[in-house]
Amino acid sequence: MKTLKLIFIIFLIFSLNYLKANETDLQNKITKNLRCLICQGQSVYDSDSDFAISLKLVVKKKINDGLSEKEIYDFLTEKYGEWILYDPKFNKNTYILWFLPLLIFLGGAIVFKKLINIKK
Repeated sequence: MKTLKLIFIIFLIFSLNYLKANETDLQNKITKNLRCLICQGQSVYDSDSDFAISLKLVVKKKINDGLSEKEIYDFLTEKYGEWILYDPKFNKNTYILWFLPLLIFLGGAIVFKKLINIKK
């Protein structure tokens, strides 16, 4: 009977560690996709500013409250705007952001083709 209790306790400890690791992975994933509003070019995950530290705590609290990744992004977008996300949603305000690389590529291909035709 003591052995069974010991096995149960060990199983419980390992399962709690696994859940904690999943929460930490989710927190890291979310904070890597958030832009620090204080530091230029750094994610919240990489930054040590007061804003980033407080945002890490907010994300951790939201995860502990049971919110999903999408719900946390929606909450932060509502509070700070689309700019806080490194990977913004596709909507009418971000069309240019999504299509500009494609337009630049196509423009470069047209220019390149014209240059090749000139040399012939």
